[in-house]
Amino acid sequence: MSVGEIPRDAAPAEPSGLKKVVAASMAGTVVEWYEFFLYGTAATLVFSKVFFPNSDNPLDGVIAAFVTYAVGFIARPLGGIVFGHFGDKHGRKNLLQFSLLLVGVSTFLMGCLPTFPQIGYLAPALLVFLRFVQGFAVGGEWGGAVLLVAEHSSPAKRGFWTSWPQAGVPAGNLLATLVLLALTTTLSEAAFLSWGWRVAFWLSAVIVLVGYYIRTKVSDAPIFIAAQEEAEQVKAQSFGVMEVFRRYPRGVFTAMGLRFAENVMYYLVVTFSITYLKIVVDADTSDILWWMLAAHAVHFCVVPLVGRATDTVGRRPVYLLGAVLTATWGFFAFPMMDTGRPAIIMCAIIIGLLFHALMYAGQPAIMSEMFPTRMRYSGVSLGYQVTAIVAGSMAPIIATKLLDRFDSTVPIAFYLLGAALITIVAVLCARETKGITLESIDAADRARLREESTRAALQRSAL
Repeated sequence: MSVGEIPRDAAPAEPSGLKKVVAASMAGTVVEWYEFFLYGTAATLVFSKVFFPNSDNPLDGVIAAFVTYAVGFIARPLGGIVFGHFGDKHGRKNLLQFSLLLVGVSTFLMGCLPTFPQIGYLAPALLVFLRFVQGFAVGGEWGGAVLLVAEHSSPAKRGFWTSWPQAGVPAGNLLATLVLLALTTTLSEAAFLSWGWRVAFWLSAVIVLVGYYIRTKVSDAPIFIAAQEEAEQVKAQSFGVMEVFRRYPRGVFTAMGLRFAENVMYYLVVTFSITYLKIVVDADTSDILWWMLAAHAVHFCVVPLVGRATDTVGRRPVYLLGAVLTATWGFFAFPMMDTGRPAIIMCAIIIGLLFHALMYAGQPAIMSEMFPTRMRYSGVSLGYQVTAIVAGSMAPIIATKLLDRFDSTVPIAFYLLGAALITIVAVLCARETKGITLESIDAADRARLREESTRAALQRSAL
């Protein structure tokens, strides 16, 4: 076998305790994304009204709220770098428990913040700070959660099992929507804006404790423990961002490209759509939440099915189909919403999340198969989180600005089309990794290191 060539070995049986690992990873993911997306929904329904000064243009407050929303995305790559570095050195489990507590505390404190009429511009300043902390914690969550599963699962079913933490995202969003729906339907609008929204944030404390307890019941995968012991024996210090960029730049940039359209698509569907339906279509808040609830439920069910498909059909064909379909969504979805008919609006949202699932479900498997164990946490966190700065964080802001400037959704559709083209190119440049064993990736990495060491020794002897 040549250096860098990765064989597709016979798949071992699924290890015992895998379902417990999946449950632990998914539990934490549900918690963290409940809190992260609770903020996204509240940015449109609440924060634009209580944390910013009043304006004659309703889109002004929404844009201001989305800017604070973007802060969380800016913090995510930093969290991914820090958690990735220490996670590759000290283990996935401990870092996951810490990130869970950090995001829980920041979300709970958001529910305690005074409003703009009470303390003026200090209110949005504190909101931005807590949003940054929340984003930092979430930035470290995803890589650790999916790797805990990826490194425990067999090659033949890695796509399926690693899609379950992905399903935790719509599950968390579903939970956040349920809580908000219960509050908005039982409280008057005045009561909800005054104190009701805070209850949803305070509930995070209970959910965090449940997720934290479940995560105490699992341990790091044998392949990680073996890699850690090997690193200690050879005194290797090859961890962190610079090492990943130096040795696996193709993997990092391919992962970023794969992430781009998926991230833009998701936040147009689950965040900007709420703004569009509320302000342009003039839909009732409860109706919007019901539509979102149905869409998140469908999304949750579909993600594992797509994950299984990536194990049979392959990672690239499924991802490519999702990117191509995503390019079309903006051109028909917004006209469907403009009809004002509930069934048609709900279909537009569900279709968007179905297209998204074709890309999102396979991400953990394909990204974890790009990097060796010693730097996998850093690699996948970089590829996943850095893109969010220019993709997911900006998508609601760009879409709202385009709507305000052109009074049309056609520019938004072309914006999504451009994002899809970037991801299509990334898919075409990516390697098909279905069936690869993580051990063979590590073996190829060790062979590269030995070759480099031998070459360096020969050069020194020649001098």
